[in-house]
Amino acid sequence: MRTGVWLVGARGSVATTSIVGALALRAGLTGPTGCVTELPELRGPALPSFADLVFGGHDVVDTPLPKRAEALAAAGVLPGRLVDALAGELAEVEAALRPAPTGGSPADRVAAVAHDLSEFRRRHALDRVVLVNVSATEPAPEPHPAHHDLAALRAALAGPAEVLPPSSRYAYAAFTAGCPYVDFTPSTGARLPALAALAQERGLPYAGHDGKTGETLVKSVLAPMFALRHLAVRSWSGVNLLGGGDGATLAEPAANAAKVASKQRVLGETLGYVPQGDTRIDHVAELGDFKTAWDLVTFVGFLGTGMRLEFTWHGCDSALAAPLVLDLARLTAAAHAAGRTGPLAELAFFFKDGIDAPTHALAEQWTLLREFVAGLHAGAA
Repeated sequence: MRTGVWLVGARGSVATTSIVGALALRAGLTGPTGCVTELPELRGPALPSFADLVFGGHDVVDTPLPKRAEALAAAGVLPGRLVDALAGELAEVEAALRPAPTGGSPADRVAAVAHDLSEFRRRHALDRVVLVNVSATEPAPEPHPAHHDLAALRAALAGPAEVLPPSSRYAYAAFTAGCPYVDFTPSTGARLPALAALAQERGLPYAGHDGKTGETLVKSVLAPMFALRHLAVRSWSGVNLLGGGDGATLAEPAANAAKVASKQRVLGETLGYVPQGDTRIDHVAELGDFKTAWDLVTFVGFLGTGMRLEFTWHGCDSALAAPLVLDLARLTAAAHAAGRTGPLAELAFFFKDGIDAPTHALAEQWTLLREFVAGLHAGAA
């Protein structure tokens, strides 16, 4: 099943690492460590292979993909030997990247994205294309009546005013072009009633949002532990230090607020209450593509005895996120092939704030994911 993966933010660190990783896997130059879909419980005939994935995408910057890969190798994110060995393949992907449409009316930009997606599918003889948003985090948009009604949204897009944030505009264009949509960011994306109606009209699945790669991944394991042991969490505070482009974007207050809201939701949903404390995100340019999170949890046990837990997470954001991007592209393509439409709640395992997620507990999300994939494989057998 030849599957296109169209990356929004295609020259960014996460996208570049995803592309290099997929090419290395296809060439047999690395193993699938970090790829959840390569676990024995999830492998099977429904998923496109890494060799079936074809990459394209949009970005607002024009640094060639091989140069971005070289920069990530110099920063210790990618092995330099892989970048050297895959120079020819990276040049081929570079030829499939396009400048992000920026001119004209909102309708013109939507049409340009839809055209690029359709042309990409035709040029590479693809069975389907999955659009994955890995671009910079956006602030939450101002509410607009057109967000709630598809007919009103179509009418509004014909005018000169911006009614959709960029991530939602990409979701609209993807659905218009017949492509499933995945949002790996905390941006709005397809989380608007009008876009849900468009996906339903076109018979398309979508997933999101905000990939779960570090501190929140740990929270989704620890919070259920406290709940199941009937321990009362009094406070949970965290400090996140990020470098790179994501850290610079999150230095902007509105984008920072959108990210923090996504990170905190797991506690209230899992514990059944919101403990004291908050999560803070600071930009430290010196960290580059790496991030550090420090959390302090205070809790009360039997007879009111107070206790505390601290943990520190040091991670490489791109190396943690990239295999999940590949997983999501494969799973969403398989869901599309199986005729699934609407939000893929079973993919909440991958997200901080999964759309229609029935639970935020990682173990329960894993069970839902395993059952979902088993159904896909049964249908493809």
